[in-house]
Amino acid sequence: MAAQSFDLIVIGAGPGGYVAAIRAAQLGLKTAVVEREHLGGICLNWGCIPTKALLRSSEVFHLMEHAKDFGLKADKIGYDLDAVVKRSRGVAGQLSGGIGHLLKKNKVTVIMGEATIPAKGKVTVKTDKGTEELTAKNIVLATGARARELPGLEADGDLVWTYKHALLPPRMPKKLLVIGSGAIGIEFASFYNTLGADTTVVEVMDRVLPVEDAEISALAKKAFTKQGMTIKEKAMVKQLDRAKGKVTAHIESNGKVEKHEFDTVISAVGIVGNVENLGLEALGVKIDRTHVVTDEYCRTGVDGLYAIGDIAGAPWLAHKASHEGVMVAELIAGQHAHPVKPESIAGCTYCQPQVASVGYTEAKAKELGYDIKVGRFPFIGNGKAIALGEPEGLIKTVFDAKTGELLGAHMIGAEVTELIQGYIVGRQLETTEEDLMNTVFPHPTLSEMMHESVLDAYGKVIHM
Repeated sequence: MAAQSFDLIVIGAGPGGYVAAIRAAQLGLKTAVVEREHLGGICLNWGCIPTKALLRSSEVFHLMEHAKDFGLKADKIGYDLDAVVKRSRGVAGQLSGGIGHLLKKNKVTVIMGEATIPAKGKVTVKTDKGTEELTAKNIVLATGARARELPGLEADGDLVWTYKHALLPPRMPKKLLVIGSGAIGIEFASFYNTLGADTTVVEVMDRVLPVEDAEISALAKKAFTKQGMTIKEKAMVKQLDRAKGKVTAHIESNGKVEKHEFDTVISAVGIVGNVENLGLEALGVKIDRTHVVTDEYCRTGVDGLYAIGDIAGAPWLAHKASHEGVMVAELIAGQHAHPVKPESIAGCTYCQPQVASVGYTEAKAKELGYDIKVGRFPFIGNGKAIALGEPEGLIKTVFDAKTGELLGAHMIGAEVTELIQGYIVGRQLETTEEDLMNTVFPHPTLSEMMHESVLDAYGKVIHM
């Protein structure tokens, strides 16, 4: 059979790959996407979306437990874990089906199978029906990443889980250990802790959520501890002894090793890029610690070969992958493309309380030599936050004292993952402190705190 010819072949149909394919098709390129498992990738099927469905259930459960605080009565409050998981899987399934519809609507050829690149411009796909040969002038790698597993801490699906196991739990943990306090680890810790698990989080760095501003991390730790979590920072799980129905964790901290018993462990110690079995080394692609090395336009250095999303390195976020997908498609189509600026990509963590940030932390801004102004505004000073019963949180802003540029914004509290986009737009438009101070924010809203934080940086705060 003669090879099928395309203008562009995308390998991987996650949030980077399927978006790249759709945008390329919109621009008139004959496009194919190859996916070995599920349309929508890890994010839609096993990450971003199903975890948010789980967290929504735990959030509603938390509110039900505090019904009395709102003048309401709720007796015999409980949950059905199987039903909670079923709802989560249903949400993921609905959206995965939607991706298939969008690809069909945009006339993208979808091929389910495992892809390799035997030579420049050629893709071989192993499918259930055999092998298909494809050719294209341009190929985009969007193969994503998977959970990192450390020696001795490997998941078994019973006592030790990865994020996939945690999304389809065989039981409700009673005593849970979470290894790693990045977004994945903390979100699962928050979910299971809210539902009643005795939860311990171990973090090797000096603070939880280590990529966040130190002040925000400290407030997060305070909130998690108040909720009953045990937080161990500058600590490391050295060994797991597995027995029937239990795991004994050897946890090293301050030079001492202590043994603690758990019935469930979730390992969330980072990710590794899916770079294997693609033929990349033979093509001359440079790989650094399981991630493809690219320039700002996602070019690999091999003519016609691009890499986007998690496989191309940090930040490992779906929205970064999608934006890179659009950029590469437009670049291939001959349009003027805008490269992604990593420091302008927001990070959101959907624990309770939520955490969101964009740009430089206070410490990073100082490290880079900026003379800065810092503003803060607490949730307790905001009428809407108090009315919601969410008085704990903080909005923090960092400005260049010389130019008024918004260098960074950092938030913790209710719905901050929805608020952060205001500062993202501001940074994209190169907004100064004067622009933000002269903007009229609606009342009563949580967004007023964003205004007040800016005012505070310049000594003009009203409600504090």
